[in-house]
Amino acid sequence: MGVLDQTTVGRGRLSFAEEHDIDEFVDVLGKYERGEISAEDWRKFRLVRGTYGQRQPEAVHMLRIKVPQGILTSAQLRAVAGVSTSYSRGFGHVTTRQNVQLHFVPLPDVEAAMRALADTGLTTREACGNSVRNITACPYAGVAEDEIFDVTPYAEAMTRYFLRHPLSASLPRKFKIAFEGCPEDHAVAAIHDIGWQARIVGGRRGFRVTVGGGTAILVNTGALLYDFLPAEEMLNVAEAVVRVFHRFGDRKHMQRNRMKFLIRSLGWDGYRARFEEALTEFRAEGGARLPFPVDAPPVEQAPDWPKPSPLSPQAAATLAQTPVKGPGIVPGTVRLQTLPDGYATWARSNVRRQRQSGYAYVTARLPLGDFTAGQAQVFADLAEAYSDGTVRLTIDQNVVFRWVPAAAVLPLYERLKAAGVGAAQAGTIADVTSCPGAETCRLAVTQSRGLGRVLTEHLDAHPELVAAVPSGDIKISGCPNGCGQHHIAALGFQGSVRKLAGKAVPQYFVLVGGGVSRDRAHFGKVVSKIPVHRLTDAVDRLVALYREQRDSEQEPLGAFFRRLDPAAVTEALRDLADLSPDRTTADDFIDLGESQVFAPEVMDGECAS
Repeated sequence: MGVLDQTTVGRGRLSFAEEHDIDEFVDVLGKYERGEISAEDWRKFRLVRGTYGQRQPEAVHMLRIKVPQGILTSAQLRAVAGVSTSYSRGFGHVTTRQNVQLHFVPLPDVEAAMRALADTGLTTREACGNSVRNITACPYAGVAEDEIFDVTPYAEAMTRYFLRHPLSASLPRKFKIAFEGCPEDHAVAAIHDIGWQARIVGGRRGFRVTVGGGTAILVNTGALLYDFLPAEEMLNVAEAVVRVFHRFGDRKHMQRNRMKFLIRSLGWDGYRARFEEALTEFRAEGGARLPFPVDAPPVEQAPDWPKPSPLSPQAAATLAQTPVKGPGIVPGTVRLQTLPDGYATWARSNVRRQRQSGYAYVTARLPLGDFTAGQAQVFADLAEAYSDGTVRLTIDQNVVFRWVPAAAVLPLYERLKAAGVGAAQAGTIADVTSCPGAETCRLAVTQSRGLGRVLTEHLDAHPELVAAVPSGDIKISGCPNGCGQHHIAALGFQGSVRKLAGKAVPQYFVLVGGGVSRDRAHFGKVVSKIPVHRLTDAVDRLVALYREQRDSEQEPLGAFFRRLDPAAVTEALRDLADLSPDRTTADDFIDLGESQVFAPEVMDGECAS
């Protein structure tokens, strides 16, 4: 595939798709159906092609669309809309790795879905499986007022370098990379296998490089590999890190085969020695170079092409109302109130001034990370009319429009509001992040999206709680693997189960004090285990504790809980954690988002495959 010509409606971008990938998918599927390869070999293959099994017994799959750096063009948004309508539930889900997931896709429809996406340059290649996963980046790269430099071209260069790389799809386990260009680590580079943070030293561009970060059953902040690495060396270093993982990673023990475990088993000095050997080896082979001059990377210019007329708010409302179907929680079921001063409240939380004079970047908040096919089409139209023809997805599961002229912010808001995505409080504790949970995931214990909906509605109904916390977040995962990134949240919730009188009670571990700073990740400490129906009370108490004992009104919520004695937090929640037979109701045995008695079933997961 060649260049995508979008010069009249936005920025062009080279395709990430190759028809050969899809042809190969069809060929291998045929071999599996004819019994020529085993079910295990088929599973390993389809995972690397972004096709992931669900917990549902029927032959439906999650299709994960790789969205490098979270960038989607208007044409790609429309393709996602069409695929979600034709082959999924009529809506998509933004992940904490800037991907888009479509659930309940029948296996016979995967080929057609892949081809429709590929027509606009999108691929599912290496979106799952033991591969170099989607390379993420700060969604404000290139426009943030305080950024050091725009990391977008460097992240894209690394994406293209590793996509279909000979080692990329045959690693011991998944491998994650993130780029950050701002002083604040929006991309949470510190928890990645390789984290790249922009630096300028002596007028040279480069990166602070960390390796071996991660969460799940062993939380670990990335170890410092280079305090400053010149940018021209970045591909050489990344290749060497991947080679060491490929050669020495644990392929036998699925729970101990991330790179952080390799570093721990070798010891830092042992790991560093093997890394240096691999780096010397690769340089001797000729190494790798960036596809642009180091001192003259591509620069994102202000839009200078003719823009179409914007659709009216009424047209946006009509377009957004496309049908969605279950099972599970679907867009529109999270009920948020309409405030009389809606625009002013929204502008304070969702709009930021760009470094380029006269422009702003605007966040459209997506409750639970979901958007309907119609809303995706609205995003495409608005990106062309008011932005630069693209949007960027965030790890907080939102959508960012950049290059919005100051005079266009209000009309953009009016159309987002009409389309049902005009909620304020983006980036606050009201903007709850959640993984898909037991709705579809084979490993999840609880319905994390059910808790996400309840907490979102609770905080929306109590704006005084949100106003009391100027900086903080809430993240939810349905199991210890942490796809909702609960380990690094100011308030994190991890799904669990408790037995009471022989019956299962859905509950969550409550973690406090997580976050990321300039140089490291901070992981929340478990302070309680609380039944799911009491968690709104738990949030109320945690915010009250913060208001009573914070150093100042501006102290971040995560920093507050990091300095507070965890025992004090446990004590404040003690009665909520206590669950005796005489204090239960029938609801205590039903998970949020469900109507049946809680019966947790943890299946063989494929994220470890």
